[in-house]
Amino acid sequence: MSYKEQIDFERIPQHIAIIMDGNGRWAQAQGLPRTAGHQEGVSTVTRITEECTRLGVKYLTLYTFSTENWNRPSFEVQALMQLILDRLHEEVFVKNNVRLRVIGDFGRLPEAVQNHLNKIIEDTKNNDRMTLVLAISYSSRWELTDAMKNIAQQVKDGKLDPETIDESTLTGALQTSFMPDPELLIRTGGEYRISNYLLWQCAYSEFYFTNKFWPDFLEEELYKAIVDYQQRERRFGKTSAQVQNEE
Repeated sequence: MSYKEQIDFERIPQHIAIIMDGNGRWAQAQGLPRTAGHQEGVSTVTRITEECTRLGVKYLTLYTFSTENWNRPSFEVQALMQLILDRLHEEVFVKNNVRLRVIGDFGRLPEAVQNHLNKIIEDTKNNDRMTLVLAISYSSRWELTDAMKNIAQQVKDGKLDPETIDESTLTGALQTSFMPDPELLIRTGGEYRISNYLLWQCAYSEFYFTNKFWPDFLEEELYKAIVDYQQRERRFGKTSAQVQNEE
């Protein structure tokens, strides 16, 4: 039986976040330059995005480029930025009724990339089948620091009483405030860490790690991750008995 046949379509995670790791190592294993791995990885983005829309996922967040990635060799950074311009096509969003959103230090991106992304964001703002969120020039510590600065400024301006600050205050100040927390976090490439990604939002996410490099993470691997997720009991600090009584 295939993994797709094992999926309970009544319990599809509404938000899946993915750390797309292993493009460079995939390319090196093929005897190719690292940039070839990133090119292949974009094809996987398209396939996984389209499959998530068919499965009924409402939010798909992809760790595309971290703030730490700016420290990579300049030729690789330039190649990654060019890939966004060359391979992120609006028709993919239109065809699948997908909306684009971006989180991260947007102003740090090259102007041409900002303009390209802004056009797709504007043109797809009314699409409602799924939202694809690209985390670009993003890190969770950067996001949390930025949110805390904004909250501090509101307190300084007398717009916010510090005694009223709670979890919802911080959640609302984050760039991800428009969407629910991810139920499932997938990391490809065989690493077992979340690399400064959605630290606040993943407090109760289920983690799934695979040795598959991102270019090899095809539809059946996505199904496998979802089946694994559906076999887990999500307790949120409660006991199994409490969870079962609520069902």
